[in-house]
Amino acid sequence: MTTSTARGTEPGRLTGWHGDPAYFRFLEHDHLDLDPVIDVLRRRVLGVVYRGVIDAGAAAELVRRFWESPARKRRGGEVCESLGYYVGAYHYHKPTATYLAESAGIAGYLRKLLDVPGEPVTMFRTMLRERLAAEGVTFRPAAQDGAGACPVLMRHWNAGGAFALQPHEDASQCREPQQAGFEVQRTLEYTVCAVNMCLENSDNGRLVMWNVVPDDDSKSRLGLYYSGSPYPPEVLDGIESIWLDVRPGDIYVFNGEHVHAVEASPPGAKRTTMAWNMGFCSDETVVSWT
Repeated sequence: MTTSTARGTEPGRLTGWHGDPAYFRFLEHDHLDLDPVIDVLRRRVLGVVYRGVIDAGAAAELVRRFWESPARKRRGGEVCESLGYYVGAYHYHKPTATYLAESAGIAGYLRKLLDVPGEPVTMFRTMLRERLAAEGVTFRPAAQDGAGACPVLMRHWNAGGAFALQPHEDASQCREPQQAGFEVQRTLEYTVCAVNMCLENSDNGRLVMWNVVPDDDSKSRLGLYYSGSPYPPEVLDGIESIWLDVRPGDIYVFNGEHVHAVEASPPGAKRTTMAWNMGFCSDETVVSWT
């Protein structure tokens, strides 16, 4: 992991919240002690990475099932310049009812895909549920009218250019007007966190985190108030950044309200991850969504 700092004064540079050195860092562990995840959820530290904690055999089987799944779809968009593939449901820019219906429709396919000894999603979510319960906090998928959010998104992508996944943040999309009243919007009062599990990353494209949570003025000026993506790289010039090596078998959790991206890999590289977002929607409840 490397950290770089510059002191640019470009007029278009993003403004917003910046963490101090004690906060803006990744903790590293070689085993799943979830206390640091609580620190990320409570905005005490930027992130944590658990190195090599996913069983290699389980990861290979998950990737195989992903490519064979009849539920696998293609997706492009603002964040990823090239088309990628995924199994799961995205809440991005959809009415709540549409997202929850898609989540219900994909649930059986996901259960079949994840029916692998040693798969990390159930393990991690169970451990987190138990850890939060010790503090009197419930952990569950976000829900509305009895329907629940998709628990995990499995995806594969690569792209040319400077970034495989362009600079973006995960909070603005939670403001989607079509999702008014959906409890993911209440996580904006706390911290929107991202959970990622690396199954394969053949050329080890790094995660890039910038030390800025953009303010509403910046988001509005760039036309990103409801999307959070993509941030032009030039507006990030001069802002402190961390470039985190991501390796197969790693699980990493971070404050997704910071602008972040994924470094591009050479053509033909393979990058497959499983992911979801989560955050407190009240003092007693943490919800997750995709």
